[in-house]
Amino acid sequence: MKSRRGFTLVELMIVVLILGALAAIAIPRIVGGAATAKVNACNTNVDLINSQIELYYANEGSWPAALTDVTQDTDYFPDGEPKCPVNDTVYDGDYNTTKHRVVHSH
Repeated sequence: MKSRRGFTLVELMIVVLILGALAAIAIPRIVGGAATAKVNACNTNVDLINSQIELYYANEGSWPAALTDVTQDTDYFPDGEPKCPVNDTVYDGDYNTTKHRVVHSH
């Protein structure tokens, strides 16, 4: 008679517990990493917009009256107006016309 080989119920339960513990550790780290990446992307957008404001000044000889003068110009943003990935908003309300900078807070 052939003996059957397989896993016992205890062995399967141990494997399930180990996988559950690994998932409990890994999932919060992955979710937290995505949120951090969105904040970093938003900060990078702000730096890019400020660089394009400087370029606008160099090209035009004056500062833009409104941020949309730069962000909606395809010479400066050929792919369209950038949005903050954290809350999917544009940066128009964050333009300081005195300092000619975008200062964005999340």
